[in-house]
Amino acid sequence: MTIQEQRPAAMAARIDRWTDLVRPDRVHRTLYTETQVFAEEMVKVFGGESWVYLAHESQLPQPNAFVSVRMGLRPVLVTRDRHGGLHAIFNRCAHRAATVCREESGTAKSFQCPYHGWTFKNNGELVGVPWPQGYGEMDRAEFGLTRVTRVESYRGFVFGTMNADAPSVEEWLGHARPWLDHWLDRAPEGEVLLGSAAYRMGFRGNWKLAYDNAGDGYHPSFSHRSLLEMASRMGESKDMSYFGRTPDDGPMVSYSLGNGHSVIDQRPAHGDEPGSFWRNQRPQPGREFFEESIRAEHGDDADRLLDLAIGAQINLSIFPNLLIIGNQIQVIEPLAVDRTQLTWHATRIGGVPDEVSILRMRTQEDFPAFGEPDDQANFEEAQRGLAAPEAEWILMNRGLDVTEWQSLVDGVIVTAVTDELHMRSYYDEWLRRMREEVR
Repeated sequence: MTIQEQRPAAMAARIDRWTDLVRPDRVHRTLYTETQVFAEEMVKVFGGESWVYLAHESQLPQPNAFVSVRMGLRPVLVTRDRHGGLHAIFNRCAHRAATVCREESGTAKSFQCPYHGWTFKNNGELVGVPWPQGYGEMDRAEFGLTRVTRVESYRGFVFGTMNADAPSVEEWLGHARPWLDHWLDRAPEGEVLLGSAAYRMGFRGNWKLAYDNAGDGYHPSFSHRSLLEMASRMGESKDMSYFGRTPDDGPMVSYSLGNGHSVIDQRPAHGDEPGSFWRNQRPQPGREFFEESIRAEHGDDADRLLDLAIGAQINLSIFPNLLIIGNQIQVIEPLAVDRTQLTWHATRIGGVPDEVSILRMRTQEDFPAFGEPDDQANFEEAQRGLAAPEAEWILMNRGLDVTEWQSLVDGVIVTAVTDELHMRSYYDEWLRRMREEVR
Protein backbone atom coordinates (compact mmCIF):
# COMPACT_ATOMS: atom_id res chain seq x y z
CA MET A 1 0.00 0.00 0.00
CA THR A 2 1.39 3.42 -0.97
CA ILE A 3 1.64 6.39 1.38
CA GLN A 4 -1.17 8.07 -0.58
CA GLU A 5 -3.38 5.03 0.00
CA GLN A 6 -2.47 4.80 3.68
CA ARG A 7 -3.33 8.42 4.47
CA PRO A 8 -7.10 8.27 3.65
CA ALA A 9 -7.31 4.99 5.56
CA ALA A 10 -5.65 6.58 8.59
CA MET A 11 -7.98 9.60 8.40
CA ALA A 12 -11.03 7.35 8.09
CA ALA A 13 -9.91 5.38 11.14
CA ARG A 14 -9.56 8.61 13.09
CA ILE A 15 -13.01 9.82 12.05
CA ASP A 16 -14.51 6.46 12.94
CA ARG A 17 -12.81 6.61 16.32
CA TRP A 18 -14.43 9.93 17.25
CA THR A 19 -17.75 9.05 15.63
CA ASP A 20 -17.99 6.01 17.85
CA LEU A 21 -17.32 8.13 20.94
CA VAL A 22 -19.66 11.02 20.09
CA ARG A 23 -23.16 9.90 19.15
CA PRO A 24 -26.24 12.06 18.56
CA ASP A 25 -27.57 11.46 22.08
CA ARG A 26 -24.48 10.61 24.15
CA VAL A 27 -20.71 10.90 24.53
CA HIS A 28 -18.27 8.36 25.88
CA ARG A 29 -16.83 8.72 29.37
CA THR A 30 -13.26 8.46 28.06
CA LEU A 31 -13.54 11.94 26.55
CA TYR A 32 -13.42 13.17 30.16
CA THR A 33 -10.96 10.67 31.62
CA GLU A 34 -8.27 9.74 29.10
CA THR A 35 -5.00 11.65 29.24
CA GLN A 36 -4.41 11.11 25.52
CA VAL A 37 -7.73 12.71 24.60
CA PHE A 38 -6.90 15.69 26.83
CA ALA A 39 -3.44 16.05 25.26
CA GLU A 40 -4.99 16.07 21.80
CA GLU A 41 -7.55 18.69 22.87
CA MET A 42 -4.79 20.97 24.09
CA VAL A 43 -3.29 20.90 20.58
CA LYS A 44 -6.45 20.94 18.45
CA VAL A 45 -9.23 22.59 20.48
CA PHE A 46 -7.03 25.06 22.38
CA GLY A 47 -4.73 25.59 19.40
CA GLY A 48 -4.73 24.13 15.93
CA GLU A 49 -7.56 25.72 13.96
CA SER A 50 -9.39 27.29 16.93
CA TRP A 51 -9.70 30.86 18.15
CA VAL A 52 -9.10 30.85 21.92
CA TYR A 53 -9.91 33.71 24.29
CA LEU A 54 -6.70 35.06 25.81
CA ALA A 55 -7.30 38.35 27.61
CA HIS A 56 -9.17 41.65 27.63
CA GLU A 57 -7.55 44.81 26.34
CA SER A 58 -8.35 46.65 29.57
CA GLN A 59 -5.85 44.34 31.27
CA LEU A 60 -3.22 46.00 29.05
CA PRO A 61 -4.01 49.67 29.65
CA GLN A 62 -0.77 51.23 28.34
CA PRO A 63 2.21 50.61 26.04
CA ASN A 64 4.58 47.88 27.30
CA ALA A 65 1.86 46.33 29.48
CA PHE A 66 1.65 42.55 29.70
CA VAL A 67 -0.53 39.86 31.25
CA SER A 68 0.35 36.20 31.74
CA VAL A 69 -2.32 33.73 30.58
CA ARG A 70 -2.67 30.21 29.18
CA MET A 71 -3.74 28.99 25.77
CA GLY A 72 -4.67 25.48 26.77
CA LEU A 73 -1.50 24.40 28.57
CA ARG A 74 0.74 26.82 26.66
CA PRO A 75 2.06 29.62 28.90
CA VAL A 76 1.43 32.85 26.95
CA LEU A 77 2.29 36.50 27.49
CA VAL A 78 -0.17 38.94 25.93
CA THR A 79 1.72 42.19 25.48
CA ARG A 80 1.53 45.68 24.07
CA ASP A 81 4.65 46.95 22.37
CA ARG A 82 5.84 50.54 22.78
CA HIS A 83 3.47 51.64 20.00
CA GLY A 84 0.45 49.93 21.63
CA GLY A 85 0.32 46.97 19.23
CA LEU A 86 -0.95 43.66 20.59
CA HIS A 87 1.14 40.48 20.62
CA ALA A 88 0.83 37.00 22.11
CA ILE A 89 4.09 35.12 22.66
CA PHE A 90 4.90 31.86 24.37
CA ASN A 91 6.33 32.42 27.82
CA ARG A 92 9.09 29.94 27.05
CA CYS A 93 12.71 30.80 26.40
CA ALA A 94 13.94 29.68 23.00
CA HIS A 95 17.14 28.43 24.64
CA ARG A 96 16.29 25.90 27.36
CA ALA A 97 12.50 26.36 27.75
CA ALA A 98 12.37 28.20 31.10
CA THR A 99 9.65 30.85 31.42
CA VAL A 100 11.01 34.33 30.79
CA CYS A 101 8.41 36.06 32.98
CA ARG A 102 7.16 34.89 36.37
CA GLU A 103 4.82 37.81 37.11
CA GLU A 104 1.06 37.77 36.50
CA SER A 105 0.94 41.25 34.95
CA GLY A 106 2.83 44.51 34.79
CA THR A 107 4.84 46.58 32.33
CA ALA A 108 8.07 45.55 30.63
CA LYS A 109 9.87 46.65 27.50
CA SER A 110 11.72 43.34 27.51
CA PHE A 111 11.94 40.00 29.30
CA GLN A 112 15.18 38.41 30.45
CA CYS A 113 15.21 34.69 31.10
CA PRO A 114 16.37 34.12 34.71
CA TYR A 115 18.07 30.85 33.74
CA HIS A 116 20.75 31.95 31.24
CA GLY A 117 20.01 35.61 30.67
CA TRP A 118 18.68 35.58 27.11
CA THR A 119 16.73 38.81 26.59
CA PHE A 120 13.70 39.34 24.37
CA LYS A 121 11.68 42.40 23.39
CA ASN A 122 8.03 42.32 24.42
CA ASN A 123 7.13 41.43 20.84
CA GLY A 124 9.23 38.25 21.14
CA GLU A 125 12.34 39.40 19.27
CA LEU A 126 15.66 38.13 20.66
CA VAL A 127 17.88 41.11 21.44
CA GLY A 128 20.53 39.82 23.84
CA VAL A 129 22.56 36.66 24.45
CA PRO A 130 25.30 36.60 27.12
CA TRP A 131 28.78 35.92 25.69
CA PRO A 132 27.47 35.44 22.15
CA GLN A 133 30.86 34.41 20.78
CA GLY A 134 30.09 30.92 22.07
CA TYR A 135 27.42 30.61 19.37
CA GLY A 136 29.60 31.54 16.41
CA GLU A 137 27.56 33.06 13.57
CA MET A 138 24.21 33.14 15.36
CA ASP A 139 21.17 34.58 13.54
CA ARG A 140 19.09 36.07 16.34
CA ALA A 141 16.03 36.25 14.09
CA GLU A 142 15.78 32.45 14.30
CA PHE A 143 15.63 32.31 18.08
CA GLY A 144 12.95 34.72 19.19
CA LEU A 145 10.04 33.68 21.39
CA THR A 146 7.44 31.61 19.56
CA ARG A 147 4.49 33.77 18.61
CA VAL A 148 0.81 32.84 18.63
CA THR A 149 0.26 32.79 14.88
CA ARG A 150 -2.62 35.27 14.78
CA VAL A 151 -4.01 37.63 17.38
CA GLU A 152 -7.22 39.60 16.89
CA SER A 153 -9.34 41.75 19.16
CA TYR A 154 -13.08 42.20 18.98
CA ARG A 155 -14.30 45.18 21.03
CA GLY A 156 -11.64 44.56 23.64
CA PHE A 157 -11.77 40.75 23.70
CA VAL A 158 -8.41 39.36 22.57
CA PHE A 159 -8.33 35.97 20.85
CA GLY A 160 -5.46 33.91 19.47
CA THR A 161 -5.13 31.03 17.04
CA MET A 162 -2.26 28.93 15.71
CA ASN A 163 -4.00 28.82 12.31
CA ALA A 164 -2.71 31.38 9.80
CA ASP A 165 -5.71 30.69 7.55
CA ALA A 166 -8.49 30.92 10.15
CA PRO A 167 -11.47 33.14 9.35
CA SER A 168 -11.56 36.47 11.18
CA VAL A 169 -12.70 36.56 14.78
CA GLU A 170 -15.87 38.37 13.68
CA GLU A 171 -16.70 35.56 11.25
CA TRP A 172 -15.92 32.90 13.85
CA LEU A 173 -18.08 34.59 16.50
CA GLY A 174 -20.91 34.52 13.96
CA HIS A 175 -24.31 34.55 15.62
CA ALA A 176 -22.67 35.02 19.03
CA ARG A 177 -21.49 38.48 18.01
CA PRO A 178 -24.87 40.29 18.41
CA TRP A 179 -25.17 38.84 21.92
CA LEU A 180 -21.68 40.01 22.83
CA ASP A 181 -22.54 43.40 21.33
CA HIS A 182 -25.71 43.54 23.43
CA TRP A 183 -23.72 42.77 26.56
CA LEU A 184 -21.22 45.53 25.78
CA ASP A 185 -23.78 48.07 24.60
CA ARG A 186 -25.59 48.00 27.94
CA ALA A 187 -22.70 50.15 29.16
CA PRO A 188 -23.38 53.83 28.45
CA GLU A 189 -19.94 54.22 26.83
CA GLY A 190 -20.08 50.85 25.04
CA GLU A 191 -17.18 49.16 26.81
CA VAL A 192 -16.41 47.21 29.95
CA LEU A 193 -13.21 47.25 31.98
CA LEU A 194 -11.72 44.39 33.96
CA GLY A 195 -10.33 44.85 37.45
CA SER A 196 -6.70 44.19 38.28
CA ALA A 197 -7.50 41.05 40.29
CA ALA A 198 -9.60 37.96 39.64
CA TYR A 199 -11.51 35.32 41.60
CA ARG A 200 -10.01 31.88 40.91
CA MET A 201 -11.61 28.58 41.77
CA GLY A 202 -10.19 25.14 40.99
CA PHE A 203 -12.02 21.85 40.74
CA ARG A 204 -10.93 18.25 40.31
CA GLY A 205 -12.64 17.53 37.03
CA ASN A 206 -12.39 17.82 33.25
CA TRP A 207 -12.73 21.23 31.63
CA LYS A 208 -15.69 20.13 29.48
CA LEU A 209 -17.81 19.61 32.60
CA ALA A 210 -17.77 23.39 33.05
CA TYR A 211 -18.67 24.03 29.41
CA ASP A 212 -21.43 21.38 29.55
CA ASN A 213 -22.91 23.21 32.52
CA ALA A 214 -22.63 26.73 31.12
CA GLY A 215 -25.55 26.27 28.73
CA ASP A 216 -27.55 23.94 30.98
CA GLY A 217 -30.87 25.37 32.14
CA TYR A 218 -31.90 21.99 33.57
CA HIS A 219 -29.76 21.95 36.72
CA PRO A 220 -30.56 25.19 38.65
CA SER A 221 -33.78 23.85 40.21
CA PHE A 222 -31.75 21.14 41.91
CA SER A 223 -28.12 22.23 42.11
CA HIS A 224 -28.94 25.72 43.40
CA ARG A 225 -31.88 24.75 45.59
CA SER A 226 -30.67 26.58 48.69
CA LEU A 227 -30.04 29.74 46.67
CA LEU A 228 -33.49 29.52 45.09
CA GLU A 229 -35.17 28.95 48.45
CA MET A 230 -33.50 32.06 49.78
CA ALA A 231 -34.63 34.01 46.72
CA SER A 232 -38.19 32.71 46.98
CA ARG A 233 -38.49 34.00 50.53
CA MET A 234 -38.10 37.47 49.03
CA GLY A 235 -40.87 36.92 46.48
CA GLU A 236 -41.50 34.51 43.62
CA SER A 237 -40.02 36.73 40.93
CA LYS A 238 -36.64 37.29 42.57
CA ASP A 239 -33.59 36.49 40.47
CA MET A 240 -33.30 32.80 39.47
CA SER A 241 -36.37 31.77 41.46
CA TYR A 242 -38.14 31.16 38.13
CA PHE A 243 -35.84 28.14 37.69
CA GLY A 244 -37.50 26.64 40.77
CA ARG A 245 -40.77 26.27 38.91
CA THR A 246 -41.17 24.40 35.61
CA PRO A 247 -38.72 26.49 33.56
CA ASP A 248 -39.86 25.30 30.14
CA ASP A 249 -43.36 26.63 30.80
CA GLY A 250 -41.96 30.14 31.20
CA PRO A 251 -40.62 32.66 28.69
CA MET A 252 -36.90 31.77 28.95
CA VAL A 253 -35.23 30.17 25.93
CA SER A 254 -31.86 28.85 24.84
CA TYR A 255 -30.14 29.52 21.51
CA SER A 256 -27.67 27.34 19.62
CA LEU A 257 -25.51 29.91 17.79
CA GLY A 258 -23.18 27.72 15.72
CA ASN A 259 -19.41 27.19 16.01
CA GLY A 260 -19.95 25.70 19.47
CA HIS A 261 -21.43 28.94 20.88
CA SER A 262 -24.76 29.21 22.73
CA VAL A 263 -26.74 31.49 25.02
CA ILE A 264 -29.41 31.15 27.69
CA ASP A 265 -31.70 34.18 27.69
CA GLN A 266 -33.21 34.86 31.11
CA ARG A 267 -34.37 38.38 30.25
CA PRO A 268 -37.97 37.46 29.40
CA ALA A 269 -38.46 36.18 32.95
CA HIS A 270 -37.74 39.69 34.24
CA GLY A 271 -39.80 41.80 31.88
CA ASP A 272 -38.57 44.63 29.69
CA GLU A 273 -39.80 47.72 31.53
CA PRO A 274 -37.13 50.00 33.09
CA GLY A 275 -36.20 48.90 36.59
CA SER A 276 -37.37 45.30 36.16
CA PHE A 277 -33.87 43.83 36.51
CA TRP A 278 -33.30 45.83 39.69
CA ARG A 279 -36.64 44.91 41.28
CA ASN A 280 -36.03 41.19 40.74
CA GLN A 281 -32.52 41.17 42.19
CA ARG A 282 -31.79 39.36 45.44
CA PRO A 283 -30.87 41.45 48.53
CA GLN A 284 -27.41 43.00 48.73
CA PRO A 285 -25.50 44.79 51.48
CA GLY A 286 -26.30 48.50 51.37
CA ARG A 287 -28.88 48.13 48.63
CA GLU A 288 -31.52 50.37 50.20
CA PHE A 289 -29.10 53.20 51.02
CA PHE A 290 -27.62 53.35 47.54
CA GLU A 291 -30.99 53.05 45.82
CA GLU A 292 -32.33 55.96 47.86
CA SER A 293 -29.31 58.04 46.95
CA ILE A 294 -29.57 57.24 43.23
CA ARG A 295 -33.30 57.96 43.10
CA ALA A 296 -32.88 61.25 44.93
CA GLU A 297 -30.07 62.39 42.63
CA HIS A 298 -31.27 61.05 39.27
CA GLY A 299 -35.07 60.98 39.42
CA ASP A 300 -36.66 59.53 36.30
CA ASP A 301 -33.32 58.08 35.12
CA ALA A 302 -32.85 56.04 38.31
CA ASP A 303 -34.47 52.84 36.99
CA ARG A 304 -32.12 52.73 33.99
CA LEU A 305 -29.07 53.29 36.18
CA LEU A 306 -30.13 50.70 38.75
CA ASP A 307 -30.64 48.11 35.99
CA LEU A 308 -26.98 48.61 35.00
CA ALA A 309 -25.94 47.45 38.47
CA ILE A 310 -27.56 44.08 37.73
CA GLY A 311 -26.27 41.36 35.42
CA ALA A 312 -27.36 41.29 31.80
CA GLN A 313 -29.44 38.12 32.45
CA ILE A 314 -27.77 36.22 29.63
CA ASN A 315 -25.36 33.29 29.89
CA LEU A 316 -23.27 33.46 26.73
CA SER A 317 -20.87 30.58 25.99
CA ILE A 318 -18.14 31.21 23.39
CA PHE A 319 -16.33 27.98 22.53
CA PRO A 320 -14.05 26.72 23.90
CA ASN A 321 -13.19 28.77 26.99
CA LEU A 322 -15.06 32.09 27.35
CA LEU A 323 -18.26 32.48 29.37
CA ILE A 324 -20.19 35.72 29.88
CA ILE A 325 -22.25 35.36 33.05
CA GLY A 326 -24.22 38.32 34.38
CA ASN A 327 -21.76 41.21 34.35
CA GLN A 328 -18.75 38.92 34.61
CA ILE A 329 -16.25 37.21 32.35
CA GLN A 330 -15.39 33.63 33.28
CA VAL A 331 -12.47 31.83 31.66
CA ILE A 332 -12.18 28.02 31.60
CA GLU A 333 -8.53 27.04 32.08
CA PRO A 334 -7.68 23.32 31.67
CA LEU A 335 -4.80 22.15 33.87
CA ALA A 336 -4.97 18.36 33.44
CA VAL A 337 -7.50 15.79 32.29
CA ASP A 338 -9.08 15.93 35.75
CA ARG A 339 -8.11 19.43 36.95
CA THR A 340 -9.53 22.78 35.85
CA GLN A 341 -9.36 26.37 37.01
CA LEU A 342 -12.24 28.79 36.54
CA THR A 343 -11.24 32.45 36.65
CA TRP A 344 -13.94 35.07 37.25
CA HIS A 345 -13.23 38.65 36.18
CA ALA A 346 -15.48 41.33 37.60
CA THR A 347 -16.18 44.24 35.24
CA ARG A 348 -16.86 47.91 35.68
CA ILE A 349 -18.27 50.46 33.24
CA GLY A 350 -17.93 54.17 32.68
CA GLY A 351 -20.66 56.78 32.45
CA VAL A 352 -22.47 55.81 35.67
CA PRO A 353 -22.50 57.31 39.19
CA ASP A 354 -20.16 55.87 41.82
CA GLU A 355 -23.13 54.37 43.66
CA VAL A 356 -24.00 52.25 40.61
CA SER A 357 -20.40 51.05 40.39
CA ILE A 358 -20.48 50.00 44.05
CA LEU A 359 -23.79 48.14 43.63
CA ARG A 360 -22.49 46.51 40.46
CA MET A 361 -19.50 45.14 42.37
CA ARG A 362 -21.71 43.86 45.21
CA THR A 363 -23.89 42.09 42.62
CA GLN A 364 -20.83 40.41 41.13
CA GLU A 365 -19.93 38.93 44.49
CA ASP A 366 -23.23 37.06 44.61
CA PHE A 367 -23.16 34.05 42.28
CA PRO A 368 -19.45 33.16 42.52
CA ALA A 369 -19.88 32.94 46.28
CA PHE A 370 -23.33 31.32 46.50
CA GLY A 371 -23.86 29.49 43.20
CA GLU A 372 -20.51 28.49 41.70
CA PRO A 373 -19.54 26.24 44.66
CA ASP A 374 -22.70 24.19 43.95
CA ASP A 375 -21.61 23.74 40.34
CA GLN A 376 -18.04 22.83 41.18
CA ALA A 377 -19.21 20.24 43.70
CA ASN A 378 -21.24 18.68 40.88
CA PHE A 379 -18.26 18.74 38.52
CA GLU A 380 -16.09 16.90 41.04
CA GLU A 381 -18.80 14.33 41.78
CA ALA A 382 -19.32 13.79 38.05
CA GLN A 383 -15.59 13.15 37.64
CA ARG A 384 -15.78 10.62 40.49
CA GLY A 385 -18.69 8.90 38.77
CA LEU A 386 -16.79 8.75 35.50
CA ALA A 387 -14.29 6.40 37.14
CA ALA A 388 -16.77 3.53 36.67
CA PRO A 389 -15.66 2.01 33.32
CA GLU A 390 -18.70 -0.26 32.96
CA ALA A 391 -21.04 2.76 32.79
CA GLU A 392 -19.72 4.07 29.49
CA TRP A 393 -21.98 6.92 28.39
CA ILE A 394 -22.90 10.47 29.34
CA LEU A 395 -26.34 11.35 28.04
CA MET A 396 -27.18 14.61 26.27
CA ASN A 397 -30.55 13.51 24.89
CA ARG A 398 -32.97 15.92 26.59
CA GLY A 399 -35.01 17.63 23.87
CA LEU A 400 -33.47 15.57 21.06
CA ASP A 401 -36.78 14.25 19.72
CA VAL A 402 -39.08 16.96 21.11
CA THR A 403 -39.54 18.76 17.81
CA GLU A 404 -42.16 21.19 19.12
CA TRP A 405 -39.50 22.72 21.41
CA GLN A 406 -37.31 23.99 18.59
CA SER A 407 -37.61 26.63 15.90
CA LEU A 408 -35.21 28.26 13.46
CA VAL A 409 -34.90 32.05 13.58
CA ASP A 410 -32.42 33.83 11.28
CA GLY A 411 -30.24 30.74 11.09
CA VAL A 412 -30.21 30.21 14.86
CA ILE A 413 -31.92 27.31 16.63
CA VAL A 414 -34.16 28.46 19.48
CA THR A 415 -35.20 25.86 22.02
CA ALA A 416 -36.47 25.24 25.54
CA VAL A 417 -34.17 26.35 28.32
CA THR A 418 -33.67 22.80 29.67
CA ASP A 419 -32.86 21.31 26.24
CA GLU A 420 -29.37 19.79 26.05
CA LEU A 421 -28.92 21.17 22.53
CA HIS A 422 -26.06 23.36 23.85
CA MET A 423 -24.04 20.24 24.61
CA ARG A 424 -24.91 18.46 21.36
CA SER A 425 -24.05 21.55 19.34
CA TYR A 426 -20.68 22.22 20.91
CA TYR A 427 -19.70 18.58 20.49
CA ASP A 428 -20.28 19.07 16.74
CA GLU A 429 -17.62 21.79 16.85
CA TRP A 430 -15.41 19.68 19.11
CA LEU A 431 -15.55 16.87 16.52
CA ARG A 432 -14.56 19.23 13.72
CA ARG A 433 -11.54 20.36 15.71
CA MET A 434 -10.45 16.89 16.81
CA ARG A 435 -10.63 15.55 13.25
CA GLU A 436 -8.33 18.22 11.84
CA GLU A 437 -4.75 17.53 10.93
CA VAL A 438 -2.29 19.61 12.95
CA ARG A 439 -0.15 21.74 10.65
